[in-house]
Amino acid sequence: MSTRSSTRSTRTAVLWVPDWPVVAALAEAGLDAHVPAAVLGAPSRGGTTAGRSVVATSAVARSAGVRRGMRRRQAQEACPGLVLLEADDERDARAFEPVAAGAETVVAGLEVARPGLLLLPAEGAARYHGTERVLAERLVAATAEAGHECQVGVADGLLAAVLAAREDAVVPPGGSAAALAGRPVGELVHAVCDPGAVAAVRDAVGLWWRLGLRTLGDLAALPAASVSARFGDLGVWAHRLARGEDERPPARRRPEVDLAVGTALDPPAGRVDVAAFAARRLAEELHTLLVAHGVACGRLRITARTTEGELERLWRTDTAAGGLPAARITDRVRWQLEGWLTDGARRRTGTDGSPEVAPLVHLALAAEDVAPAGTHQPALWGADAGQDARARQALDRVQGLLGGDGVLAVRRAGGRDPRSRVRLVPYGEDAVVERPPDRPWPGALPSPAPATVLPEPTAARLLDATGDDVVVDARLARSGDPAWVRWDDGEHAVVGWAGPWPLAERWWAPDGGTRRVHLQAVLDDGRGLLLAQVAGAWQVEAVYD
Repeated sequence: MSTRSSTRSTRTAVLWVPDWPVVAALAEAGLDAHVPAAVLGAPSRGGTTAGRSVVATSAVARSAGVRRGMRRRQAQEACPGLVLLEADDERDARAFEPVAAGAETVVAGLEVARPGLLLLPAEGAARYHGTERVLAERLVAATAEAGHECQVGVADGLLAAVLAAREDAVVPPGGSAAALAGRPVGELVHAVCDPGAVAAVRDAVGLWWRLGLRTLGDLAALPAASVSARFGDLGVWAHRLARGEDERPPARRRPEVDLAVGTALDPPAGRVDVAAFAARRLAEELHTLLVAHGVACGRLRITARTTEGELERLWRTDTAAGGLPAARITDRVRWQLEGWLTDGARRRTGTDGSPEVAPLVHLALAAEDVAPAGTHQPALWGADAGQDARARQALDRVQGLLGGDGVLAVRRAGGRDPRSRVRLVPYGEDAVVERPPDRPWPGALPSPAPATVLPEPTAARLLDATGDDVVVDARLARSGDPAWVRWDDGEHAVVGWAGPWPLAERWWAPDGGTRRVHLQAVLDDGRGLLLAQVAGAWQVEAVYD
């Protein structure tokens, strides 16, 4: 009797370029591949490289003791000559396009799991080339022609194939479950295609470890129904991979006709930023269709038609983490556009001899390999009943007319006063603020924050019970207790107050920096004011509800 699972797994080939983020960063920087290098993860909300951790390292850096997860200073202590490079998803995807194009000359129908990792159907390709080992050799040769070294693995199921590629091995048919059984359960993270799902998988792995499920064999031995009931979709995904099966059942249905969106680009788009506007709108439309059907897609097909031909690429997604939100769909399309529009193989020569890019005249997205996604079912009413989507579509149209900086959104920032705690950034962009809000800000005003920050501070007078101006001197001594506020074309009684709080920032600057004193006052009409004394005069900066 065959030892294979009753649910048949397909033979999958995986092409893996080790340390791809480092490889792409070194190539862009023009550095030698033998330089000890590491890629630093992007800061959460701005800031310097201090405290950031290493997300990828070169083999030379690892031999010197540098490991993923190390802080910048730790990595530099382990390897003083370490070259630190910035993380850039667009760069990684753009540089990987020639590798994908080379592999496509060997195997048709490949999928990009993530930059540096390709998934390819092995059964038909192996028969065409002779054997799975020969297929692997052809893929290695094609990647070498693109200027990179790679490893190829073949096995039943996604996880087994990914781990086989990391060892440059071919697992015999039916042997994936046995090959996976003794491996640590943490190896599941290598099969995650969406970086946004890595944290969820690691949290689940930590829980399983505490429950005594130390190996993939321990997880695979559990009843499927119990795993589904206890751990949900993520548990089902992990359980299938641990058993050496495919990520989704093999009985796959084709997507509905309306789970595809497209648009003509008029005028044609020759730049990534221009095409990205259309891509973002298409991503929103596709995500709306997926939500309306209650499904998540396992593959995202991106098709672009240029004035000289048609381009197409298939990206793998993760249904285990609830599918892709619209923002992540947009990211993948933008990365692919970067690869297509900057790939030298697809450039043409202009009349003046300079290289030009064949412009895009049509862009289309299609959701393939759909599966139920219960967490994506919209509510009957409320914020996700369509109002947000319509509002975003309206904002996208306005932004398309006015330009990227024509529509601004509020982003929280760090600071000591309410005005410095907000920043206006272009709508839809993941802009990094200069002052991260999660840092400590000694001397900041106490909570709660005011409800409304005035566009410009307005002049006011703060008076005591005798009608004299209240003044706070350099030692924070008050000339009297606040009793009245003259502001907003009227005089209001003060029924409560707190402060004062001094604020002195950038005192070392040539202009003397910022020096002010804040005070809170509650008026007889129920409003609260945040007042600031600047150069001896009071002004209202914000209003409390």
